[in-house]
Amino acid sequence: MPYVIGVVLAASICLLATVVGLDRDRALYPTMTIVIASYYGLFAVMGGSTRALAAESIVAGLFIVISIAGFKWNLWLLVVALAAHGVFDFFHSGVIADPGVPAWWPSFCLAFDLVAAAYLAVLLLKARVRA
Repeated sequence: MPYVIGVVLAASICLLATVVGLDRDRALYPTMTIVIASYYGLFAVMGGSTRALAAESIVAGLFIVISIAGFKWNLWLLVVALAAHGVFDFFHSGVIADPGVPAWWPSFCLAFDLVAAAYLAVLLLKARVRA
């Protein structure tokens, strides 16, 4: 069920952004990626783990740097970052022990990230948003 909800929610948010015109601004997907990258840090705080927070902060920092670079230079970096975060979700528990992460979150986030990455890729290929 988390996969289905992730797919439906990502598709709904991305479609709404297109209909309303929010995705005309280059900042939407970089901002989305920064917010997505921050959730694991929030979970580390909720779980009370300083060690997890330090590890999650390093990973989030990498995604934030890529998001800024994508915003400044090329939005294709955001497609890669969102897809990479989805892959990271799949392996997350094997890489970082974070007691605050809900059991369903990695599946949900993986689906959300991959759908958002695919949607942005389509926008870029159709020149709806400039890379």
